[in-house]
Amino acid sequence: MKQKLLMLALAALTLSPSIAHSEHPKPNVLFIAIDDLNDWIGCLGGHPQTITPNFDRLAKSGQLYSNAHCSAASCNPSRSSLMLGVSPHTSGIYSNGQKMREVLPDTTLMPKHFSNNGYWSGGSGKLLHYFIDANSWDAYFPKKETENPFPRTLYPETRPLSLPRAGAWQYKETDWGGLDATDQEFGGDFLVSNWISKHLKKQHDKPFFLACGIYRPHEPWFVPQKYFDKFPLESIKLPLGYKKNDLDDLPPSGKKMGPNRYFKHILAHKQWKQGIQGYLASINFADAMLGRVLDALESGPNKDNTIVVLWSDHGWHLGEKQHWQKYTGWRASTRVPLMIRVPKGCSTALPHGTKAGTVYKHPVSLLSLYNTLNELCGLPAHGTDSISLVPTLKSQAQQFESALTFLDHRGSVAVSGTDWRYIRYQNGDHELYHIPTDPHEWNNLASSPQHAKHIKRLAATIPTKLAEYVPPSHDALPALEWVAHSDSSKLPKPAFDGPNYQLVFMNKTHASRKVYSLEKDGSLKFQTTIKAGQKHTLRAESGSYWIIMSMQKKQLGYFKILDRNAKAVIK
Repeated sequence: MKQKLLMLALAALTLSPSIAHSEHPKPNVLFIAIDDLNDWIGCLGGHPQTITPNFDRLAKSGQLYSNAHCSAASCNPSRSSLMLGVSPHTSGIYSNGQKMREVLPDTTLMPKHFSNNGYWSGGSGKLLHYFIDANSWDAYFPKKETENPFPRTLYPETRPLSLPRAGAWQYKETDWGGLDATDQEFGGDFLVSNWISKHLKKQHDKPFFLACGIYRPHEPWFVPQKYFDKFPLESIKLPLGYKKNDLDDLPPSGKKMGPNRYFKHILAHKQWKQGIQGYLASINFADAMLGRVLDALESGPNKDNTIVVLWSDHGWHLGEKQHWQKYTGWRASTRVPLMIRVPKGCSTALPHGTKAGTVYKHPVSLLSLYNTLNELCGLPAHGTDSISLVPTLKSQAQQFESALTFLDHRGSVAVSGTDWRYIRYQNGDHELYHIPTDPHEWNNLASSPQHAKHIKRLAATIPTKLAEYVPPSHDALPALEWVAHSDSSKLPKPAFDGPNYQLVFMNKTHASRKVYSLEKDGSLKFQTTIKAGQKHTLRAESGSYWIIMSMQKKQLGYFKILDRNAKAVIK
């Protein structure tokens, strides 16, 4: 009888995973985001002088995707689509000026999805576009309630330091220089890496989703001087993709992208090599912060059960196509680092883990990361457009015909295949490049009849239905600085430098207010009267001044519009 009872007990244990403790433990996730990083890392060969031992070390320990592309060529739509699993063409989020939670107020972010499925979700640094989305995290540094993802960061007392501002159109952070400071004194990403490392070094009660947002090499390129010292200015080499007459074969829409004003301004002030130096120094600083995080993981208790994913939200031009910044459909802007490392025995979806040093050459999109991690961690799929990359971790076979990158203007999209790239603009202008023979996209083949088949094939992967652009509400627009000023004879000189933006005046006072524009000759031109509690929208040129007066024509102050749509709150 005792023997029979013992056999029944053993059978019960065999049939009940919860009793037998046979359920495979969920893997942890270390999710690393780098801001504005193109292919200037050693393992991608984007610039011969870059120094990135830690990026290269991670790539060698897992799988590197050499043909990975962002789903949008600017920060907000790229990060939103990745963290929500929803493509820009589905959500209508195409540009930085939009607000993710205004467009998709109820969609579940990746960290929240993990928390809903038994994980502890923590994050630090920039992971979304300048906000945290507090409800999506169990813990954050800085505190999630602030909705400010940036810890204290040292900057020069007097700015600009290296590149003068050319006008209101110029982003104030386009500047660079070495700082007389240690990493700890600099703060910023150093403090982010500290917080992340602390959590990697301890044992957790639950599996964790830990997201690390490293801000450099996002502008401004201020980092401790020791990182600049590694790149002597006299030895700086120009970008491999730069070609002086590279725009000659582009359609009008392509030529509008370059030469842009940033690149002209940088050349005029002879700051091109200095800018490259600043970018290389900032990448090297980001690499050092990445090294601190990887060291913490590898020396802690979570090494063998933590999936590591590293990605950048989009690339960056430093003169290629006569362009500076991002926002384009060219490869310099859309192609990004992507690495995935899965330890052996960590994931039931990939029991043998990733093969160290593998390079996957076919096109993939960052949009796939949401459901890639869901599959690797045994969580339910989520997001309307995220298709898991797990098949690419099992085989080098091509999974996707193309990866799509949507541009700010609805209908403009870049299509990245294995060997060919196709860019189609909103008005039908297009470009075609053969990457194996033309990696820097110098020769536009779109007008060649013999290549029409490639255009047809790649264009067929572009969705026919595109969500409408969802503009931000007036309240969500950035607020212009209010300058109290009562002397009309001492107004600043206007510096009109285009283009025109939407300017929403909001009268928060208890009396009506008159709005005047400051003209080129210094005279004031009446525009409108705004009643108390009302608002009015005007088109305003970058660099223009707008004067506010009482109904008795007493000057109260003014606003200056800068480089984007904005609100002018009259208080």
